[in-house]
Amino acid sequence: MATPSDSQTVEPQVADAEPAATTPFERLGGHPAIAAIVNRFYDLMEGDPAYAGLRAMHAPDLNPMRQSLAGFLAGWSGGPRDWFEANPGRCMMSVHKPFDITHELAGQWVDAMTRAIADAVPNDPQMRDAMTAVLEQMARGMGR
Repeated sequence: MATPSDSQTVEPQVADAEPAATTPFERLGGHPAIAAIVNRFYDLMEGDPAYAGLRAMHAPDLNPMRQSLAGFLAGWSGGPRDWFEANPGRCMMSVHKPFDITHELAGQWVDAMTRAIADAVPNDPQMRDAMTAVLEQMARGMGR
């Protein structure tokens, strides 16, 4: 009966290893993480008086906005681009152009989104900070 010699090595099997996340969407954790960010954001807007002005700009039913923002953030972060395909030629700036978004309201949005991201992405400070910075720049660009 033959036995492996000392010079033979057995390579570990890595077929079960998961590939590294390649997009922010994947790194965040996909749809569940995006949903957690969006739900926390709208929960804050709905329940914290600090965001009363921001809440007043929205329809009574926030569910359509939750779905829309989740779709936007998924595609924006490198995930499925369903929102962009359903809204060709639209971006967040054009969607919000008809609204009177003051610097104060933009600041409320930034604060609520910053809190939502921090709560939903606590274990990846680099991703949290990068996402927050880009969204803050976009939101503040809408303020008048």
